[in-house]
Amino acid sequence: MDPNQFLALVFYILSALFFDSFVIIFVVTVLLAALDFWVVKNVSGRILVGLRWWNEINDLGESVWKFECLDQESLARMNKKDSWLFWWTLYFAAVAWLVLGIFSLIRFQADYLLVIGVCLTLSIANIVGFTKCRKDAKKQLQAFASQTIASRFSSTLQSAFSVV
Repeated sequence: MDPNQFLALVFYILSALFFDSFVIIFVVTVLLAALDFWVVKNVSGRILVGLRWWNEINDLGESVWKFECLDQESLARMNKKDSWLFWWTLYFAAVAWLVLGIFSLIRFQADYLLVIGVCLTLSIANIVGFTKCRKDAKKQLQAFASQTIASRFSSTLQSAFSVV
């Protein structure tokens, strides 16, 4: 798990023991979760799985997803264990916030649901962004493979008929 997400979860869980102020708990937990969101989206995702995503608003006011993926040679050199760890911790963090949200509901702590809602939203945003990015990368890989096969087939046909 990314250290910032781990810190956000641990701080949130242990904060009741050390702080009496909801504001401190809210601010520190959300700051740690936001830092984690940025690091995972812009650093860890690129290093561990070769993916990066962002969302822009175009001139018409529409939301447009943008994706970056390393080239195929670089992706082939990626460590599969790092990739596995990245995806599992991405999902684990969201599940952990969801479980904490259920506990807050059971204990009727609506104010703490706000903290959990923000942190869960950031975790889910990374899951959605990286999942869309991975699908786009697979689509690009398939298009590249199809184009490569078609060009080789075309050049083979051309050379076969030019010899005759």
